Amino acid sequence: MPRLRQAVMAVRDLDHSVELLRSELGLGEPFADPVIEYFGLRNAVFAIGDTFLEMVSPIREETAAGRLIERRGGDCGYMAMLQVDDADAARERAKSLGIREVFDVEFEDIKEAHLHPADIGGAIVSLSEPLPAESWRWGGAGWDERSVPGSLVGITVGVADPAATGNRWLDVAGGPVPVTFIDDPAERGIIGIELELAGRHVTIDPTGPTTSTSSSTA
Repeated sequence: MPRLRQAVMAVRDLDHSVELLRSELGLGEPFADPVIEYFGLRNAVFAIGDTFLEMVSPIREETAAGRLIERRGGDCGYMAMLQVDDADAARERAKSLGIREVFDVEFEDIKEAHLHPADIGGAIVSLSEPLPAESWRWGGAGWDERSVPGSLVGITVGVADPAATGNRWLDVAGGPVPVTFIDDPAERGIIGIELELAGRHVTIDPTGPTTSTSSSTA
């Protein structure tokens, strides 16, 4: 701990994006969480090993995801979900840095808070403490049966000040996470999601979404 447990993209056409990723990458059946309608969204969550790739798409006007899609001019990275040992301690670290929360929830199997992207920088960041640690509520019941071999291994985030933003993520998470911050005056946020799948290193470009692959042994 901490670890990057789930990456989230915001997309205009959820069904098209699901079909594209399933056909190109051989991902399993995604989980659709009906509760996410509370946020004005539909979603699809793919299990990859014990990590997850989620896509969300607006179903009503004036959602945070919809506004981000409009600002970015298309599909884009949306959220990084970090698993931590102690969500309460991580929230206190964020609070001490003046980072606001935009959402929090607690169930018997997970505690979680979402941090304001303008304060943490680069994306909405979720601080999640699943109970037990190997579980993941957001994958849906039986996610391990739908999972394909592989893992979410990292993300690339474009921000105006990579050093400062990286330090904030590190301080809040309580340790290093596989996130690469690059200098990007446009501050496009999550611009790449990296997976290991069937011996391939796959980078998903959220603006498509498109994929490029190379052998993991190259």
